[in-house]
Amino acid sequence: MTGADARMDVIATAGHVDHGKSTLVRALTGMEPDRWAEERRRGLTIDLGFAWTTLPSGRRVAVVDVPGHERFVGNMLAGVGSVPAALVVVAADDGWSAQTAEHVAVLDALGVRHALLAVTKADVADPAPVLADAGERLAGTSMGAVPGVAVSGVTGSGVPELAAALESLLDGLPAPDPAASVRLWVDRAFPIRGAGTVVTGTLAAGNVAAGDRLLLGDREVTVRGLQSLGEPVRRAGATARVALNLRGVAVEDLARGDALLTPGAFLSTDLLDVSLAAGAQDRLPAELVVHVGSAAVTARVRILDGTAVRLRLSAPLPLRVGDRVLLRDPGARRVLGADVRDVAPPPLRRRGAARQRAAELAAQPPGPAGAAADLARRRVHPAADWSAMGWPVPPGADRVGPWLVAPGLLDELAAALPGLVAAHRSAHPLEAGPPVAVVRRELDLPGDELVRAVVRPPLALRDGRVAAAAADLPPAVQRAVDAVRARLAEDPFAAPDTEQLAAARLGPRELAAAVRAGQLVRIAEGVVLAPGVEEEARRRLAGLPAPFTVSQARGAWGTSRRVAVPLMEWLDARGVTERLPDATRRLR
Repeated sequence: MTGADARMDVIATAGHVDHGKSTLVRALTGMEPDRWAEERRRGLTIDLGFAWTTLPSGRRVAVVDVPGHERFVGNMLAGVGSVPAALVVVAADDGWSAQTAEHVAVLDALGVRHALLAVTKADVADPAPVLADAGERLAGTSMGAVPGVAVSGVTGSGVPELAAALESLLDGLPAPDPAASVRLWVDRAFPIRGAGTVVTGTLAAGNVAAGDRLLLGDREVTVRGLQSLGEPVRRAGATARVALNLRGVAVEDLARGDALLTPGAFLSTDLLDVSLAAGAQDRLPAELVVHVGSAAVTARVRILDGTAVRLRLSAPLPLRVGDRVLLRDPGARRVLGADVRDVAPPPLRRRGAARQRAAELAAQPPGPAGAAADLARRRVHPAADWSAMGWPVPPGADRVGPWLVAPGLLDELAAALPGLVAAHRSAHPLEAGPPVAVVRRELDLPGDELVRAVVRPPLALRDGRVAAAAADLPPAVQRAVDAVRARLAEDPFAAPDTEQLAAARLGPRELAAAVRAGQLVRIAEGVVLAPGVEEEARRRLAGLPAPFTVSQARGAWGTSRRVAVPLMEWLDARGVTERLPDATRRLR
């Protein structure tokens, strides 16, 4: 299979210590799943073991053999967290035990729906009573009615039937999404001489290939090569057991529970809202252990109301809305399943906020409808983070620059904007309208591009302000400006001087308002002329021989040097005239 794509199924064992899980895996695969010499010496699976085989149909299956002893339940959880199906093992000579119940409770809490029951040691005791009892117990869990097979790992009796049942189970598994983003939870990390750092994990969705760049925390690593089922492969697609040779990270910087991620596809969070099964919130401790994939972190618990709970994690995890996590109370040996509802929840600052938040979560449906409700609550959210949170884009949502906007919000804000502009003009009559920063604050918008998206005629953006297309001046200012414009109509270049402006009570603020309104043109500080002055200046300069001096231009315009010099520089800046090396000009 060297160089080929890897395709397989993955299943995890579950059951009490000494019920023959590892023996059964050896009988099924012909491989020794135990990892450590210490495990073989003690005859006890301490950590995760892995084995694989090809079924009679040609289908390949990898088996994650988890420890059965209660002291290693954390290791067991690391093995089943990313696996879609379980092989529940119960010994015929011992039957259902407390540890069996704990493992099954884990599978139930994780929402595992696909399982196979194997009653081992059928050569030692009658398996029929245990098949009936265990099948009845499993029927009350998320796995429902589970097919059962009696088998002996020692004699091989029932192994072919187990393989056939396994084929049927795997046929019913939902197909993984090959286009999904990669989130590979690391369950082992070790160095290999000449290769460097290697990690293993169960690829539950997407695909990974040599040369891919993945995120590990805040650093980028490169996949130098990969193996699946002990052989080099070009690409591995979910579901698969994979070993990745990584460039860019030392083995001492890795640990079980780390995750390799498609860059930008997940949001790491240490605060999340989850929903528990009804009644599961009773007697919750203040602190729990959160398990997801192969990761395990402690979390502070805050019950919001009903089944809604907020978790403050001791370390951030890459989670998405819809993820299933397991909450474990080590003291009470109790496990609870929880569905992630929000990975970027709002702060709870006001009295009653927790209860209100719980009501929002209770009313929020899953899928696209839930995405629409959540975006409506947030109003505006970074578009890249939205998909990284696990939400689909709701129908009708708007994309404005880097922002995703709730459906209908832009129209709603556009309808409110004229009133905001009118109120600002009333409070500040000499301003054409509120600055963009003021509009952002009043409309509670995070970016200037959103302000531009809600400005509709007759409003317009002018000089960093939102203003009416034709902004009115206060009556007294308008009368003074009209008088100036009347004089300029008779003599276009006779700009009023400082004393004339002061007499007309046209100070800097009033002149700025007139300029913003388009009724005057500012040539320089204290020099204003009427609109259309550029065309009239060009027309008169066209009658001069080229090139011409400022003095000649001044004569053509019939104005003073106070006006002619800044006017000529203003025309230079606008590209009407061109200044030559000898300080003369010509029209462009």
